[in-house]
Amino acid sequence: GHGHGEGGWFSSFFGWFNGMFERNTGRYESAVGRILQRSGRYLVIYALIVVLLGFLFVRMPTSFLPEEDQGVMFTQVMLPAGATQERTIEVLKKVERHFLDDEKDTAASIFTVAGFSFGGRGQNMGIGFINMRNWSERQGPGMSVKAIAGRAMAAFSKIREAMVFAFVPPAVIELGTSNGFSVQLQDRSGLGHDALVAARNQFLGMAREDKRLVGVRPNGQEDMPEYQLEIDHAKAGALGISVASINDTLSTAWGGNYINDFIDRGRIKKVYLQAEAAARMTPEDLKKWYVRNGKGEMVPFSAFSTARWGFGSPLLERFNGQPSIELLGQAAPGLSSGDAMNAVQELIAKLPPGIGYEWSGTSYEERRSGAQAPALYALSLLVVFLCLAALYESWSVPFAVMLVVPLGVLGALLAASGRGLSNDVYFQVGLLATIGLSSKNAILIVEFAKAQVEAGHNLVSATLSAVRMRLRPILMTSLAFALGVLPLAISTGAGSGSQNAIGTGVLGGTISATALGLFFVPMFYVLIKRIFKDKPAAPEAVAETTDEVRNEGTP
Repeated sequence: GHGHGEGGWFSSFFGWFNGMFERNTGRYESAVGRILQRSGRYLVIYALIVVLLGFLFVRMPTSFLPEEDQGVMFTQVMLPAGATQERTIEVLKKVERHFLDDEKDTAASIFTVAGFSFGGRGQNMGIGFINMRNWSERQGPGMSVKAIAGRAMAAFSKIREAMVFAFVPPAVIELGTSNGFSVQLQDRSGLGHDALVAARNQFLGMAREDKRLVGVRPNGQEDMPEYQLEIDHAKAGALGISVASINDTLSTAWGGNYINDFIDRGRIKKVYLQAEAAARMTPEDLKKWYVRNGKGEMVPFSAFSTARWGFGSPLLERFNGQPSIELLGQAAPGLSSGDAMNAVQELIAKLPPGIGYEWSGTSYEERRSGAQAPALYALSLLVVFLCLAALYESWSVPFAVMLVVPLGVLGALLAASGRGLSNDVYFQVGLLATIGLSSKNAILIVEFAKAQVEAGHNLVSATLSAVRMRLRPILMTSLAFALGVLPLAISTGAGSGSQNAIGTGVLGGTISATALGLFFVPMFYVLIKRIFKDKPAAPEAVAETTDEVRNEGTP
């Protein structure tokens, strides 16, 4: 009935494992002893590790959130100003054929709309919503939504009659409509609309030649012909016509005006007043309209107004109270959104004076989170240090624990850089977890060594005893934590971008903090204790501590 116990089937395996572990523990203890004898040499190695850490951290690309395959993507169609809806529909049909025929293995359906887009409304605007197949059907290479968008951009570049862009929504839909960068080009000196448009065109020309940017486009409508009606207020006043009467007549005749509701066969319907289509189709139709003055007389529009054709924007935008034009785009393959934003800043710096910019959407959040990251790291380290100082009742011993943090961060950076990940919010959360894990491993060694030193043991022998006694708990907890985050690092499908970002960093930090910390933490503790010597303890405290260490070391 006890076949599975220590004397059962696995007794030989457990005996072999424990013997092997004891032999390697002895080798590990000997290696730590040699490191303690050559501390200067390993301090130089530690300094080189810190330098490498700083180099990797500076070179690591930045972003706000990792790109997610959410199973959907968008296409936006922009034809030249004045293009008819029929031409827009023809372009949308080409977009539909691409996804339903060329991408039939990845795209499940597409829904297109003519006359509307994220850039505005108009006959020359269109948009498409593409629903991808389930992630389980898109496991092969080149079947991610990002790869599909790249192929679509290459195919749509052959469409000459319109500008068609394919893009992936951001990880957080509420922060925008497209991944990549979002910047508002602003007229900060009152240069006028024409100067702002010229600056936009200059930026777009430079962006097309910059290899770091792709898919750069204005998120708006081009200037188009417009009929401008100019009211002579002096003449209108002389004729006894108020400006309100003129506005009411124009808005009712040409735009329509809500009157009231009525019930038709049990259903409520709205009543609108508007001119007949035949009386509001051409500019000459303005001559058909009259305005009633204060005396009840009907005065024609031609008596107090003139009209002319002009050219202007159908959508006037402002951002932070200043005239602006929104520009969108993505980073080239292999680069992050942070690299693209740096390229945008370099290009905008070449624009004429008086033209500025502001980040919006995910780009704004990325810049803000990047500025807050150093303070967040510093606060985290400070909290850990203060907790350790309270635990050990010492201001010097916590340094032996905190010095191991760069070793864990190095592993996180190497793992993330090796997989082509960027320094985003999830990676920063992973760094905070790595700081805690690195400190935890160091605490297991330092706490036991400190207790033995307080019991009267020699500093080096106490440290070697601590590393021997704490090796197994450190390996067990680190292995359990690493296996716990492994599914995040290798996940696929929905939400895998954020899972990979946090799992890869934490897994790399766990491995590095454990492998390097086992050898460097004892050296840090011995050096700190040699520099900051403790006051001799009272005999009663020494006796009490000795009993505690003896009891703890007893199996």
